[in-house]
Amino acid sequence: MASEKIELDVLTMQDLFGISDTNLKILERELGVKLITRDGDVEVSGGDEGNLRLAVQTLGMLNKMRGIGEKIDEFAVVRALESVRQGRAEETVTAMKDVVAYTYSGAPVKCRTLGQRKYIKAIEENTVTISIGPAGTGKTYLAVAEAVRALKDKKVNKIVMCRPAVEAGEKLGFLPGDLQNKVDPYLRPLYDALDEMLGPETVQSYMEKRIIEIAPLAYMRGRTLKSMFLLCDECQNMSLSQHLMILTRLGEGSKMVLTGDVTQIDLPSPEDSGLERCAQILEGIEDIKVIRLSGADVVRHRLVGKIIDAFEKNKADIERKPDQNKPPFHKGGSKNFRKK
Repeated sequence: MASEKIELDVLTMQDLFGISDTNLKILERELGVKLITRDGDVEVSGGDEGNLRLAVQTLGMLNKMRGIGEKIDEFAVVRALESVRQGRAEETVTAMKDVVAYTYSGAPVKCRTLGQRKYIKAIEENTVTISIGPAGTGKTYLAVAEAVRALKDKKVNKIVMCRPAVEAGEKLGFLPGDLQNKVDPYLRPLYDALDEMLGPETVQSYMEKRIIEIAPLAYMRGRTLKSMFLLCDECQNMSLSQHLMILTRLGEGSKMVLTGDVTQIDLPSPEDSGLERCAQILEGIEDIKVIRLSGADVVRHRLVGKIIDAFEKNKADIERKPDQNKPPFHKGGSKNFRKK
């Protein structure tokens, strides 16, 4: 039976293998191999020769990820194995080395996938970037990190963030307070990302000084944004005319990032969403870049990627007409339920 040994020190093995060897068990389950640790070695055996090589290469990639400070957990093992299968282990590790920014607590913000690295590169090299991808791919978070870095590096004088005030499938009814109080719930994700990057006190101070502005999309009409970093979030809930409106706010010295997930359209008529059409119209224009992220770029939780893939496979059933999804009424219609 074929086998191969890998030399690792005790501390490295502890980090790579996880509590109760959880990470090793994932490789054993996915590849049908057996991993045995003894005397500072890891012996990989069983399975076919191809899977044995995959296991060895994945352990090597995980060791490199550990060396650049990546947390090695179940999710990291799955992502590393997928990268090795695609033959993109080296470039994925390289992408993880670049620090985009640092959070308020000093933690580095880094790209975790090749798709994310392309996204960051697009923002750095282009005036307008349109990012389309599923939940958990870091579209908003990385854009906020880039905006904060641009502000700190004095490349822009101001950060402006906006998103359409569209409810996610439920009616919230009357909201108390002034206009700002009413729109804040829709803008909360942007506040959360800024708080993590700058700290709540700094964010509050910058907002008072109008260095940072967070507002609903409707507030953007009629403005010209010069020397600003504009992030427009949840663009799948904007019409094509609204995309035109926000794009034509662009002034000298500014950058603009539009993000959205076309699988989560909350408009009453999903066909009114203009994000995909906008991307198609602008793709190929110099200084505008369209980035499409996928389930492979999800970094929120390992299950999120699987959920997205499952929904994608069943897209035809999910998109059936509403009346096809409703349970059949009792014969005779609703009259049978009027009286108890």
